[in-house]
Amino acid sequence: MKLNTFQRVRTLQDWQAVAFGATLVERSLPNYQLFCEVSDFGDAEQYRNSLNAVWDWLANPKAKLNLGVHLERIEEATPDADAFDSYGVYPAIDLCMSFAALLQLMMGEDLQGAVVISKLSQGSVEAFIEATSEEELDAKQIKAHPLMEWEVAFQNELLDRLESLKRDKESMSQLRTMATEEGISNIGLEISE
Repeated sequence: MKLNTFQRVRTLQDWQAVAFGATLVERSLPNYQLFCEVSDFGDAEQYRNSLNAVWDWLANPKAKLNLGVHLERIEEATPDADAFDSYGVYPAIDLCMSFAALLQLMMGEDLQGAVVISKLSQGSVEAFIEATSEEELDAKQIKAHPLMEWEVAFQNELLDRLESLKRDKESMSQLRTMATEEGISNIGLEISE
């Protein structure tokens, strides 16, 4: 019996769970960056710096990282949906929640953080598909949408890669590249360099 994506994510341990989450956060970071740019909110640079610190920790296991401080900064820069009338606030919030789950996973506070991030990423794609569709879609139609198929395929490819990677600088560099190499975020936003 083939495990579904979430079941596969649940089996990830230690740094592999963190690397999985960091890759999905990297891939959806442009959603937050664009929201900050358009709405003149938050500090996208802070998110970039915090994510760089996570990648550094993954590449260098002895690296020190004050997770509590990073979590506080991430929470402070999370938008309130009620304060904005643009759709972009929702993918931005999904990214913020994913990043918080990643840090809580690293702190040992939420051992299922990678599953949370996986579900948030797929949920963000689903919400985007629904928001941009001209007609109401059922679950089967959403699952068959090219953007959702791409999201699920990406997560499964990432899981496959994690099975054979070692925890080193080169492997983390490969995962970062994988997150951005197609040039678009999980909801199809172009990633600007």
